[in-house]
Amino acid sequence: MPVSPAMAEDLAAAVADLYEAAEGVLIERIRRALAEGLDSPVWAEMKLAAVGNLQTAISEVIAALQADASGAISQAVAEAYERGQQAAVAELGALGTGQAAAAAETLPTAPVVDRLAAAVVDDVRPVHLRMLRQSMDAYREVITRAAAAPVLGAQTRRQAAQSALDQFAARGITGFVDSAGRSWELRSYTEMATRSACGRAALEAHTDRLGAAGVDLVLVSQAPEECKLCRPWERKVLARSGAPGAREVQVEHSTEDGEMVTVAVAGSLDEARSAGLQHPNCRHTVSAYLPGVTQIPARQPSRGTYEDSQRQRYLERQIRKWKRLEAAALDEAQRRAARARVRAYQGRVRELVAETGLPRKSHREQLTTAR
Repeated sequence: MPVSPAMAEDLAAAVADLYEAAEGVLIERIRRALAEGLDSPVWAEMKLAAVGNLQTAISEVIAALQADASGAISQAVAEAYERGQQAAVAELGALGTGQAAAAAETLPTAPVVDRLAAAVVDDVRPVHLRMLRQSMDAYREVITRAAAAPVLGAQTRRQAAQSALDQFAARGITGFVDSAGRSWELRSYTEMATRSACGRAALEAHTDRLGAAGVDLVLVSQAPEECKLCRPWERKVLARSGAPGAREVQVEHSTEDGEMVTVAVAGSLDEARSAGLQHPNCRHTVSAYLPGVTQIPARQPSRGTYEDSQRQRYLERQIRKWKRLEAAALDEAQRRAARARVRAYQGRVRELVAETGLPRKSHREQLTTAR
């Protein structure tokens, strides 16, 4: 069974669901706190006096999230490593008894799993502080703008409160700002961080098993909507170990003792990964290449372009954004307007998948709610 970072996608999504659900709870807590007594002449004073209570409530949500997420991350990485091992064992069933038995032997997994899981937990730890700070900043910003609006005469207090709350809900909680200054949504960042670790766990387990069986060559698949980083490595044979660079090697036939086979090797697996192959969103798989047995498949037409897939991701983000705005609405009219925008973006997704043949991933259009 071939292995890729995508084989652990569902595991990363389960962790990201926890963060998205917590974000939804925070938006709802802030909305409810602000909506109470909104028409009172002393509304601003009441809300400022309640800052401590809201901060305590938000801190409790984040503490529960942190505990749940740490366990979920460790479980996800361990499961990804196990999937990678089993994929290698399944692939190597075609080998001789000795090699298949070597591949099936238990390898020590705890150090690898612990290392990768700990790295993710460290990566997302600052996110919890951001969640508290940004939630409280948003609450104070709404109060400030809503209190000033009637004095300035541009908006009513309700309109100003809704506008400020909309801005917070639209952008969501920022999980990370990268070196290019791009802000990552909370869900997107935690999913990317977990998917990267789970993908590495599956890939390391796979290559460890191949090494235990004495298999050094792997084959890269062709993937739909491939990016320019991965395209040069599609349908190429790579060496699991050894020096980088293209070359021809003489290796023994996988099932015929004493028979030698010439194999064109495009480079090393580490070389390809350093060049971008199997990045966090990569769909390319790597499978054992068995000299004399494995056939390199013919190139297949792509169902869409990488740019098409990125357009789909953008539309999915817009759908989730307007669903957050619906959750933050202070009245029914605002909720109806947000729902209309959700439907409009869903229509654009339907048009895109019909035009390109891309599969629709409805789960990426959903907001996970607290259960």
